[in-house]
Amino acid sequence: MSSGWEIRMSNSKGIPYYFNAATKQSSWDAPSELSDDQIKSLPGSQYLSGGSSGGAGTITASHLLVKHKDSRRPSSWKETNITRSKEEATDILRGYQAQVGNSREKFEELASIHSDCSSHSQKGNLGPFSKGQMQKPFEDAAFGLQVGEFSDIISTDSGVHIILRTA
Repeated sequence: MSSGWEIRMSNSKGIPYYFNAATKQSSWDAPSELSDDQIKSLPGSQYLSGGSSGGAGTITASHLLVKHKDSRRPSSWKETNITRSKEEATDILRGYQAQVGNSREKFEELASIHSDCSSHSQKGNLGPFSKGQMQKPFEDAAFGLQVGEFSDIISTDSGVHIILRTA
């Protein structure tokens, strides 16, 4: 019986906050209906003690996401109804990949302008995360990268991504 609550790290403030995936409600304060033990068992609870420096198994990555019509939420900050196919999304991302080469600056610029994720406002930066917080294909790719290395195109339920491991 999941409460729907999880703990996430704020990209802008670098401190943890509470997010309810079911209701989309967020709060800096712990939800009053949860006990201390329930809070400690929430996904992301390592942020409460570890801080943004994270502990063992925490990495930081950025990504550039292109959604398609079969994405779990086919809308974004730029388009309310995304109708492109997965193949079209992959072709778009390949074009961005060619522009990026090995340039973190170019990657951040393109992520700011083109990413379908709200992280576009942080140049694609997702902040620190540990295993179990991201979709499995994304997690496997991100944890498999060296710092400063880019992934090839990764497909998840959210869309297609290029990932840059930053720490």
